[in-house]
Amino acid sequence: MSTCTTASQALAEPLPGTAAPARTWLLLEQPGPWGVKALTSSQLDPRLGRALEAAAKDTGVRLALIRRPGRHADPDPGAPARTDEAAPPVRQVYAAHTLPGLSWLHGATVTDPEQLLDLDFAALGAGDPHTFDSALGGRPHTGDPLALVCTNGKRDRCCAVLGRPLATELAAAGVPGTWEVTHLGGHRFAPTVLVLPYGYAYGRASAPLVREALRGVREGRIVLEGCRGGSAWERPAQAAELAVRAHTGVHAADALTVTRTEGTAPHWEVTVAHADGRLWRVTVEQGASSPPRPESCGSVLGSPARMDVTAVRELHPTAAGTARR
Repeated sequence: MSTCTTASQALAEPLPGTAAPARTWLLLEQPGPWGVKALTSSQLDPRLGRALEAAAKDTGVRLALIRRPGRHADPDPGAPARTDEAAPPVRQVYAAHTLPGLSWLHGATVTDPEQLLDLDFAALGAGDPHTFDSALGGRPHTGDPLALVCTNGKRDRCCAVLGRPLATELAAAGVPGTWEVTHLGGHRFAPTVLVLPYGYAYGRASAPLVREALRGVREGRIVLEGCRGGSAWERPAQAAELAVRAHTGVHAADALTVTRTEGTAPHWEVTVAHADGRLWRVTVEQGASSPPRPESCGSVLGSPARMDVTAVRELHPTAAGTARR
């Protein structure tokens, strides 16, 4: 039976410019099964889930739940209710800001997820980690980078069928920083993976690709194979930045930044700057993928928007000065 992933791959749908935009990611460990909208359909208190969604709205913070790879079955409804007063579980929390040159990853542990409501979400979205550290006792993450594999089969079966085996393989191989995550968007590119702290997403991922992407993070470089884009940017800018990397061979994580995006769909002019002062103007056109295909399993056939880079031009000093203004 054809799935959204097999259709996307057979039709060679391009990956660049398909990552979920998020300047800052906030990740809360929540074991157990996840529903379609995991923040309000999991074993997390749905009231808290709704409150967190409201707090994060329009702040640049994207919330997701994470869990260790493995089986996460629903509890047995016939099992007797627990009467002991066991200590509440310790949950891992991460926050990551993904803007190049300003990226960071902090971690904390909590026993009461209600503590997340003490965060200043606007400050967190703007890249200030102090609210995370003061509210949750957080500190900079000094361990390995994180590989978040989307495994939420209730959203799309491809994420379960393809994502869970990948997460299991990575964990079994001892790849540190491997977590399952609720939703990264783009089911048809499963297995999908987000690598933090830089915030680049990957599609049609394999274990060797994830290991190489993590090695790249440790070395301060971005792996372009299978890359969907950096979540710091909106989709046209994601495609533009990756096109400049491919055009120039620049892989250093903090070397490039997007300084301006002009235009609206279906045409944008994106200015990409190098830390050494060079600038490029990138033309991005929004196209419609054809022939029609399912954007997720069980959905009607559609024509997903695609970001097509039609020109990459390095700007001369005079033009560069104009672009900075």
